[in-house]
Amino acid sequence: MKKQISKHEYQRLVDEKAPGSHYVKNLFAAFITGGAICSVGQIVMLVFKNFGADKETTASATSIIMIFIGAFLTGINIYDEIGKFGGAGASVPITGFSNSIVSPAMEFKKEGHVMGVGAKMFLIAGPVLVYGIFASVVAGLVYFIWKQVM
Repeated sequence: MKKQISKHEYQRLVDEKAPGSHYVKNLFAAFITGGAICSVGQIVMLVFKNFGADKETTASATSIIMIFIGAFLTGINIYDEIGKFGGAGASVPITGFSNSIVSPAMEFKKEGHVMGVGAKMFLIAGPVLVYGIFASVVAGLVYFIWKQVM
């Protein structure tokens, strides 16, 4: 017959066996990773500015290139390693969003282009897109009503 243990004993055993958190190391890794990604974006932006692109073109091209870099690095399995090291530092910038779309698509590509890649592509990013679109509609309505009243 197995010995029953109390919830307090079980929690004590879990606390003993669980690995400790390394907050300072994780903070540093996230800061370095996020900073490095943003620095690459800044370099891309400065290159476009130096070639004489206007502000709108520079912003659009920088976003497109950073999304491509995130998708490309995900495709060759490097972004996962960056994410393991940098944690939230790799998931916050625009490249992290690109990674969140490409990763499920790659994972389910065996199921076909429509039901695999197409359906699973927005598995993680879908709720973010829906919330973002909904929030922008609400903000637009509030702004419209505010302008009508004032």
